Amino acid sequence: MRPPILGATLVAFSLLLVPGAAATAAPGTTASADPAGVPRAVEALARQTLPAGDGWAADGVGTTGGAAAGADQVHLVRTRTELVRALGGDNATNRTNATPKVIVVDGVVDGFEADDGTLFDCTDLADPAYSLQAYLAAYDPAVWGRVKPAGTLEDARVRSVKNQTRQTQINVGPNTTIVGLRGATLTGLTLMIDGASNVIVRNLTFDDARDCFPAWSPTDGDAGNWNSQYDQISVRRSEHVWIDHNTFTDGDNPDSAQPTYFGRPYQVHDGSLDITHTASLVTASWNRFTGRDKLMLIGSSNTVGPDVGRLKVTLHHNLFDRVLQRLPRVRFGQVDVYNNWYRLAGADFEYAIGVGVQSAVHAENNYFSLGADIAAGDLLHDWGGTALTARGNWVRADGDRPRPVDLVAAYNATHDPDLGVDAGWTPTLRAGRVLPAPVVPFAVGALAGADRLPR
Repeated sequence: MRPPILGATLVAFSLLLVPGAAATAAPGTTASADPAGVPRAVEALARQTLPAGDGWAADGVGTTGGAAAGADQVHLVRTRTELVRALGGDNATNRTNATPKVIVVDGVVDGFEADDGTLFDCTDLADPAYSLQAYLAAYDPAVWGRVKPAGTLEDARVRSVKNQTRQTQINVGPNTTIVGLRGATLTGLTLMIDGASNVIVRNLTFDDARDCFPAWSPTDGDAGNWNSQYDQISVRRSEHVWIDHNTFTDGDNPDSAQPTYFGRPYQVHDGSLDITHTASLVTASWNRFTGRDKLMLIGSSNTVGPDVGRLKVTLHHNLFDRVLQRLPRVRFGQVDVYNNWYRLAGADFEYAIGVGVQSAVHAENNYFSLGADIAAGDLLHDWGGTALTARGNWVRADGDRPRPVDLVAAYNATHDPDLGVDAGWTPTLRAGRVLPAPVVPFAVGALAGADRLPR
């Protein structure tokens, strides 16, 4: 069965549905050219605010980012040093800088770039007492056993991680908008939004936020695992965050190219967009996640405590393209997942939506394109949850025609215990029309990701 709307017609129609297309400059701002050299049209885009009703980030006071920035707080940046300066001047304290600010990224900003423009590599950031070869020799399970690494070399690895964190973790303060010009890329870095509410990040490509010093965790799973620390964007202890029209990729350093140590893949990447540590009221819209392993963790612990009543997130019109897991994985939060396109393939695929402890996921009108050896029953994974609401979703299995799918029934047919069908809430914060699932690939394929933002 063919989708009822032709692609070209749908793309034009979709421009009316993309929240960013309807967003307007904040009241009281002007379109005059900025002394920093930001074109007027770009500044108008950078001052856009989240449209009313557009997901959880629109709850209450909404999300305006740096829309109220004065002319002296509109910055054009091309280097890591300029980015840190625009965020307040000192990376160690920028997370508390609440001055409204608009930052426009031009070109490639590399988190491994020194102040003089040269690039660090991992050996430059390593503690003198650390080397990977020595670490592998010391903590080989055949020598060390399956207990947590400890001692001189592990201490040196931890010091090395601190060195990298100071260099590649870029701290973002409240009331900030970061938007990219065409082709703008943040590579080798983490945007850390921690205790920094009212933040907007748009039209950027995030590339290869690699960890130079992954940790060996011998008790993680049956055979142990390597774990990395750095997400591409990490949202913690923050509210009112809008992540829109970005692309997330590992670039030319994919996980598939990493070596194997102790019989396990050497994992140098963590999440694309993790929302943890009591964060809440986040909308992630029209993003493209391509060729990655772990994507989105919502809630970082199974411990019942501060996260209860938090972690309220909306995911809409995102493309999950050849990705493997956490699309998202949810604990506790009321998470609205609608009008996303899941284009899934590969033998290493694990699951799409993780139903975790006390999670309340509402999945509606999503479209799942499945490669060989992936079935509808593989799309959910039970991480200790009890129920998921699923409505209006469609699946196209490899070689088959598109058809409606009951995600919970498909999961329950091949797994025990069963998941319930009612997550206990109905979303109300949605901007624009909710598309029928068969139409989603046309709109999302054309418009999701960096450099596809209607202007």
